[in-house]
Amino acid sequence: MAIALVDVNNFYASCERLFRPELRGRPIVVLSNNDGCVVSRSPEAKAMGIKMAGPYFKIREQFEAHGGVAFSSNYALYGDMSGRVMSTLETMAPELEVYSIDEAFLSLSESFAGDLTAYGQQIRQRVWQWTGLTVGVGIGPTKTLAKLANYAAKKWPATGGVVDLRDELRRARLMAITPVDEVWGIGRRLGAKLVAQGINTVADLVASDAKGLRAQYGVVVERIVQELRGLPCAELTVEPAAKLQILSSRSFGERVTDRGEMAQALSGFMARAAEKLRAEGMCCQRVHLFVRTSPFDERAPYYSEQAGVRLVCPSDDTRLLLQQVNVLLPQIWRDGYRYQKGGVMLSEFIPKGQQQADLFAPSSAQSDALMAVMDQIKAKGLGRVGFASQGTGSPEWMMRQEHLSPCYTTRWEDLPVAK
Repeated sequence: MAIALVDVNNFYASCERLFRPELRGRPIVVLSNNDGCVVSRSPEAKAMGIKMAGPYFKIREQFEAHGGVAFSSNYALYGDMSGRVMSTLETMAPELEVYSIDEAFLSLSESFAGDLTAYGQQIRQRVWQWTGLTVGVGIGPTKTLAKLANYAAKKWPATGGVVDLRDELRRARLMAITPVDEVWGIGRRLGAKLVAQGINTVADLVASDAKGLRAQYGVVVERIVQELRGLPCAELTVEPAAKLQILSSRSFGERVTDRGEMAQALSGFMARAAEKLRAEGMCCQRVHLFVRTSPFDERAPYYSEQAGVRLVCPSDDTRLLLQQVNVLLPQIWRDGYRYQKGGVMLSEFIPKGQQQADLFAPSSAQSDALMAVMDQIKAKGLGRVGFASQGTGSPEWMMRQEHLSPCYTTRWEDLPVAK
């Protein structure tokens, strides 16, 4: 048995270029919320030296002078394209674990797929044919080695986008030239500590005393070493783990100074969190609200506060959850501040149908039917249905998205037109 890690190359930037073929060969970056920092780069942008997480305003002039194009994050587009990629991968493996929006682990065997390197090329071809996106495929006996193989598949084009690290000699050659901070789960901060100990490459890490590293850095690092040695410590998680909480928050495009505007914003976040809650088949018993000013604004005092409430009966009804905004916001709001962010968090989940009922509460059947209809309307894209507390239109505090592309695959009026 082997594990393959399939990862879409430059996912956000690739989704944007997919519907703009005239941008082929031009540098592309995708920006974070409020068009702040770079979160995705095309190969051309990387070649220019554009760094991840760098503030866009610092590079904008130079970037655009070289023909660069910036996009605001288009989460509707990325989410839909991710679903298409994962649906495609499901047709090519008996088991699949969706690891992130652009990555998935696949369980493969030669009895199922034949030559795995050739099968990796088939995966690349099918994803390209069905979605228009390019993926890299890393294969290994463990998840960590599959991740390392995927790193090599993307770094060296001569591999054809597929690397199989089941062979120990090939594995050793790659480990000898790969910096230790490229290992999945190590990162730059821990990598710097390991380098200070003389552990510079992946090969150095594999040769280290796993028990000694555990004493210094914990059991996670020991497991990473064991996985790099080819000993599986993490199986595929085919069924996603149940969420322990749902967070819905956003940095505002403009500072919020009016409590009514804050209530409207938090109501929108609460409605979205309630939709996610129902999608999980859960009810929540605890609700939290939080607000804060910018911690980086040296010209104004910093303020941050939160408040929570435990519901008498667990619920997934948006109407009941929205009522908590009016209960909690007065407890944390302070006049005179310029708020930069707010959000809601739902927790203490109980599976739908297993919650303790209130003897004096009305039947939930009507509530369930209403919420189901609202969710169906939104899922089918038939229009926007919401609550008055969410407001209408696009208020000034909404997230800045000056470079937002159309929702090509999720909105009728944005469908590309073929001529």
